[in-house]
Amino acid sequence: MSTFAWILAASALGGALSAAFAAAVALKARAAWVPMLVSYAIGALLGAVFLEILPEALELADDAGRMTATVLFGILLFFVLEKLVLWRHCHVEQCEAHDPPAHTGHDHGRSGMMIMLGDTFHNFVDGVLIAAAFLADVQLGIVTSLAIIAHEIPQEVGDFLILLHSGFTRRQALIFNLLSSTATILGGTLAYFTLQGMQELVPPLLGLAAASMIYVAVADLIPGLHKRPELDATVQQVSLIALGIGSIWLVGNLIGHPG
Repeated sequence: MSTFAWILAASALGGALSAAFAAAVALKARAAWVPMLVSYAIGALLGAVFLEILPEALELADDAGRMTATVLFGILLFFVLEKLVLWRHCHVEQCEAHDPPAHTGHDHGRSGMMIMLGDTFHNFVDGVLIAAAFLADVQLGIVTSLAIIAHEIPQEVGDFLILLHSGFTRRQALIFNLLSSTATILGGTLAYFTLQGMQELVPPLLGLAAASMIYVAVADLIPGLHKRPELDATVQQVSLIALGIGSIWLVGNLIGHPG
């Protein structure tokens, strides 16, 4: 299987799976699933960063200090982008940016279209990061794709519910989410052909991938877990985070590095 085929498959499957699973969770009103998905996603993201992406990026980079500076720059960049509402997404069932207004009326699609614009941009960048990971190493690409899918699912649940609140029908919300997910394929395809002749861009892109995952896990996901400080909830959260990390470790060891 060629690298380009891997990129297309991971981008298409990831987008379709996350949108479909999010619709299933949202339509069946299984709100209790979302915190569990969030905890698992944190583990998958951090596991992918510290067990796979950063080690590979540091190995490919000429200067370890420059690579860590890239990660630091990326974290600040994603903070600014989120502040500018260019990367506005929510991974928990309630959040300040995504909570519907107290009234029950629709907003005539305004918040829904804002969410779709931000999510489409987010998915495009995910495609670029997936392509960069596969170009560095197939195993790294698979692990990165799994981590991205893990955090996309709870995000898509929130987006789906906002579309419904904005006046979209369930069918329209599903179609819009699926259309938005095609941006991942576009980002992956453009990145593949661009990076073919610019391999020197792969290490910094891996650094940005690590930064985006760290930012999402630490800034977006973990604060939501602190809303449930009870001992049983904390044990569940820690267990699911450990499960997410363990999943990434297991996938990496099962696949093994080529050659």
